[in-house]
Amino acid sequence: MADLDPKRTPDHYLMFAIGPRLDYAARLRTLDESVRISVICRPEHLARITECGDYLRVLAVRQDAPVEEVVALARAVHALEPVTRITTFWEHDQDRAAAVGEALGVATHSSETVRLVQDKHAMRERLREAGVDDTKAGRAYNEADLLAFGDEAGYPFIVKPTAGTASFGVTVVRSPKEAAAAYRTAAGDFPGIARLGVLAEQYHEGPQYSVEAFSEAAEHVVLAVTRKYSDPVNMVELGHVLPAPLDADVKEAIEDHARRVLDALGVEFGPTHTEVVLTADGPRVIETHLRVGGDEIFNLVKDAVGVDMIDFQTRQAFGEKVLPDIRAVLEADGEPRCEAIWYTAPGASGTYVGLADGVEADDLDPGVTVLLAPGEELSGQGSFARIARARASAPDAGQALARARENAAGLSFLFRVTSPEPGTV
Repeated sequence: MADLDPKRTPDHYLMFAIGPRLDYAARLRTLDESVRISVICRPEHLARITECGDYLRVLAVRQDAPVEEVVALARAVHALEPVTRITTFWEHDQDRAAAVGEALGVATHSSETVRLVQDKHAMRERLREAGVDDTKAGRAYNEADLLAFGDEAGYPFIVKPTAGTASFGVTVVRSPKEAAAAYRTAAGDFPGIARLGVLAEQYHEGPQYSVEAFSEAAEHVVLAVTRKYSDPVNMVELGHVLPAPLDADVKEAIEDHARRVLDALGVEFGPTHTEVVLTADGPRVIETHLRVGGDEIFNLVKDAVGVDMIDFQTRQAFGEKVLPDIRAVLEADGEPRCEAIWYTAPGASGTYVGLADGVEADDLDPGVTVLLAPGEELSGQGSFARIARARASAPDAGQALARARENAAGLSFLFRVTSPEPGTV
C-alpha cells in the first residue's frame, strides 16, 4: 500500500558562513531538526565551527584558491547528496556561494550582484550608468594616480581598498602631500580581504547614515535608518543611534536612494546595510553590503523596532516568505524606543593589560563590553582599533546617544607599550 503521507525529504544546505556567536546551523535546526548541512569555509574559520558532529562534512579551502576549485568541490558534495539550498549569512565567500549556486542551479545571490557589491569601483560605475549616484571615483595603481584624481575631483577625497570592510585601509586625503601615505595604507594586507587594488573617490560633506533593509523577490522594506558617527581621519565608525532623528521628507529621500541602489545592483533577497552621506545635493551612497549591519546594528534594530534580522534571515534561507511578518512587526503599536552604541578608540597600539583603577570587567554596566582580553594587542587598524563599546536606550535618540557616550567616556584602560630602539647619529 502506498504511503499516503510521505515525509518531506530534509533539505541539504551548503553553508558558506558559520560561527559560534550566531550559530546559523542551530537556528536552522530549530525550524527543522532534520536539516542536513555541509560546509565550505576558509581554514582560519575552522575554529569557529560548533557542533562539528552535526555537519555532514566540512571542507576547508584557502582564501586564494580559484573559484573553479570551490565549484569542483561543491559538485562533488552535490553528487554525494544533492544540495537544495545555499546559505551565505555574512560577507565572506559570497562570491564562492554565487558561483556554486549558478553551477548547481540552486538559488542564491547572482555572481554579478556580488561582484558589484564587493568591488567598490564596479559599484560606482554601475550606479553612475543607472543614473542613481554620480560620485566621482577611479582606480589607483600608484601615488601619481591619486594626485591626478585630486587634480580632477578636488580635495579632500577618500582612498580605500577596492574590496574591504571594517574601515580597513581608509584615509581622507586633504592635500597632495598625504597621497603617498594614503596609497600605502589602502594597498596593505588586511584580514580576510583579497587585494584588488586601491580606489579613490569623491569625499562628500554631510552627516552619515545607514539604511537597514530586508528584501524579498526584489522588493525592499526599510527597517530603520541609523545615524552614524565616524572618525574624520580614517572613517572608523565610533557610534550609531537608531531610529535616526530625521524629518519625514529627509528620511524618505534617504530610504528611496537606498532602494534605488539595491535595484541598480540587482539585490533580490536578504538583509542589506547601505551607508550614505546626506549632502547638500541629497543622499550619496558610500557602499552597501549583502548582510546585516555590523557593530551590533542588527541588535539595535531588534531592540528598537522589534525586527530580529537574524531570525528572518534564517527563516528566509529555510524557504519562508518573511516580508509580511516583517511589515506586521513594523506596523505594530509600541512605545518609542531608540538604541545607541558608542565605541572607545584611542588611536594607539600596545598590549592590553586591563581596566584601570582596579576595576574588573564584572563591575561594569551591563551595557558596556570590553572588546580585548588581557594580553591581546590593539592593532590600530580599522574597526579593530576600538577597545570597548557602550550601549544605551531611551525614548529619544539624543538621550540614548548621550548615555552611550557617557558610559564609554567613563572607562580607563592600561596598556603595555614598548618603544622601538631609536637610531643615533
